[in-house]
Amino acid sequence: MFKSIASIRLLGQSLSSRSISIRSSLPSRPFLLASSRQFSLSSRHSFQHSWTNSREKKPSSEEDNDDVIRRLREKLEERAKARREAQAAARNDDARRKKPQDKEKDKDEDDANLSEEEKQIRRELKKMASSKGYKFDPKKVKVYKIELKPLLNIMFIAGSSILLWIYLLTTLGDERNNQELSMQSFITNYLEKGLVTKLTVINKYAVEAQLIPGAMSSNTFTKSNGSPAVMFTIGSLEYFEDEMAQVQDRLQIPINERIPITYEEKGSWFNYLMPILPTVLLIGGLYYLTMRRMPGAGGGGGAGGVGGGPGGIFKIGKSKAKLFNQENEVKIKFKDVAGCDESKEEIMEFVKFLQDPEKYEKLGAKIPRGAILSGPPGTGKTLLAKATAGEAGVPFLSVSGSEFVEMFVGVGASRVRDLFKTAREMAPAIIFVDEIDAIGKERGNGRMGGNDERENTLNQLLVEMDGFDTTDHVVVLAGTNRPDVLDKALLRPGRFDRHISIDVPDVEGRKEIFKVHLKRIKLKCIEDIDIMQKDVDFAKFQQLKADAIEGLAGRLAALTPGFAGADIANCCNEGALIAARENDHSVETHHFEQAIERVVAGLEKKSRILSPEEKKTVAYHEAGHAICGWFLEFADPLVKVSIIPRGQGALGYAQYLPKDQYLTSQEQFRHRMIMALGGRVSEELHFDTVTSGASDDFKKITQMAQQMILNLGMSTKLGQICYDIGDNSGGFKVHKNYSEDTARMIDEEVKRLIDEAHTECTKLLKEKIKLVDAVAEELFKKEVLTREDMVRICGPRPFLERNDAFDKYVKGTDAFKGKPKEKKETGDDEENASGVEA
Repeated sequence: MFKSIASIRLLGQSLSSRSISIRSSLPSRPFLLASSRQFSLSSRHSFQHSWTNSREKKPSSEEDNDDVIRRLREKLEERAKARREAQAAARNDDARRKKPQDKEKDKDEDDANLSEEEKQIRRELKKMASSKGYKFDPKKVKVYKIELKPLLNIMFIAGSSILLWIYLLTTLGDERNNQELSMQSFITNYLEKGLVTKLTVINKYAVEAQLIPGAMSSNTFTKSNGSPAVMFTIGSLEYFEDEMAQVQDRLQIPINERIPITYEEKGSWFNYLMPILPTVLLIGGLYYLTMRRMPGAGGGGGAGGVGGGPGGIFKIGKSKAKLFNQENEVKIKFKDVAGCDESKEEIMEFVKFLQDPEKYEKLGAKIPRGAILSGPPGTGKTLLAKATAGEAGVPFLSVSGSEFVEMFVGVGASRVRDLFKTAREMAPAIIFVDEIDAIGKERGNGRMGGNDERENTLNQLLVEMDGFDTTDHVVVLAGTNRPDVLDKALLRPGRFDRHISIDVPDVEGRKEIFKVHLKRIKLKCIEDIDIMQKDVDFAKFQQLKADAIEGLAGRLAALTPGFAGADIANCCNEGALIAARENDHSVETHHFEQAIERVVAGLEKKSRILSPEEKKTVAYHEAGHAICGWFLEFADPLVKVSIIPRGQGALGYAQYLPKDQYLTSQEQFRHRMIMALGGRVSEELHFDTVTSGASDDFKKITQMAQQMILNLGMSTKLGQICYDIGDNSGGFKVHKNYSEDTARMIDEEVKRLIDEAHTECTKLLKEKIKLVDAVAEELFKKEVLTREDMVRICGPRPFLERNDAFDKYVKGTDAFKGKPKEKKETGDDEENASGVEA
């Protein structure tokens, strides 16, 4: 047994080493033990033969075998030590031969694996150590980043889970202990049978009855002292005591042997925790949602600390204003703003003052504190502010009024302070507050729904605007659609010194706006000039292009009365979209006219098919409008009549071109009312019954009549009195400003005006009844009539047009005809002719 063990031990050593020669005291010659790789390649028979020889050469004693093993271990240790020394020497040689650039490369690779934050920490540690004279290697320092936000989330979830688990355990324990029985059952089953030894009243509503040993049942439980007990509740402590006394009297129990009753007050710590638990969970949930809503909050390792990271909860009072400067590449300039030249000059004066304040200050002038940009929606207030940011050359801070409103109290005032602090640090600077009516509404006007937080924000804005020094060179611009609701303290000189009103542009203003937008569109008229006028000189070539754009812009401006800048931009974009939808290579005039129709009347409802009776009714209705407008002197020029359904509920429409005017006479009001009643009167003359198609007409007529009577003093009976002073009570009109008799007179005058218009309209249409029939029949067939069709049917209009823009840009070239077909038909005829000739 010993021999086999010795042989196996020698074999194991030979497998873990390389070729080693071993001299033993017993064998007379040395033998070679093969390495593991050599041993695996040797044959099975040779291994068995050598192992048998080693068994035959038995050692003389056990001590000889131990000597062989010890010498073998020493040999192995020496070889391993020599090998380690050789490897260490080789590494030292490589390090000495290594080039400096290789070392720098390795250092760069190590630094590349580190984040910027970790590099900064290592640099700071090295700087601190060098300042105190310590030798410090930053590479030997391990930096661990602890994310506070996930840790807080885990703590919140774990704490909520633990509290819920405790609550469930307590509830289950209470349910287990609440295996109660009624008081009557207790008296019958336990008290009268003499099983009760003690009664304990707990918290004045529960009774624990201790029983004699062995009195076990389904309702009993075991107390800590091992005795059984039962529980039951009582409604009143006095009733319980009286009942126990009566039962023991009935059982004739002596006074000194009666069951003792004790009173205890027990309470669980969870009962004290439950009242504040909902509050804790609410605050924790609110904090969790806030941290999730604001990314980067609570990041450990940052400078913000708890919630102090970018966007953290403690950063919520910071202003959200966006900074625009020359580096932001705001591409909108003042040349891109048209149709409001006076307003543009006012704004440009602010920019010039900030760019060169010495020019004004040497004359004793002071910079205005601010300006209010007011006007209808779409007139270019925000666009003007963007152009100011593009050309100011100074920091431009833009913020919306709604960004000062938050769910947290005091956030709005804090953001106002931070906004002005930032502007002072960047002075000279411009602050633009868009939609300032969100925070600048009038205070204490008696309206319902006052907001103290909004008023606090407004108060802070007032203080900041009147508090900063004029030498700070900070200008505040604000835009609003509702200047009438702003607080008077906000509008006074010293805060907003200038009130710049931007109105809807006139025809020349619309033409300039169209020219700005048409430059970015690929136009058919420009392509024709590029193709046909290649031989002319450059100056004439550019003049031809400018004239073409001038003519197109003037025509479109005449066809779009009342359009604001945003409407014009929408029309140009819609025209390009329609051209692309029709696969045209450029945008033509009829594309823009289709876009104008879509903006004015709505989208064409091709799926809404009218019955022949309805179509005939609509045709006669629109024919009545057209004839009235054609033969009334003060009516607007008619350009198109259509019975194609458009928009919401519009089965037909007549399109006119009103001129840009600022005064309206009483005769013009009367003619407009007659023209509006033309549809209903035409139905009355041609059909047995009328329809609901004139509902919108009646609404317009009633509003015009009320305006004439209440506001404009166009009633001889009521005189020159304004009975409508406007709605100054926020929509709650408690009482009228006139008596009941006056109200009756107003109603009579309104009805008189409408009845007179109806009578005159009936008289006119009866005189022109044949023309009404002709226009209606033509309209029923073609569905659309243009001005040329009206001239062909009714003859030229008997009155001169009072719209100069119409005479200059539209008259003689019919509008809204749709896509021309003459060229295509001519082209087809030529192709057919060439085909026949071939």
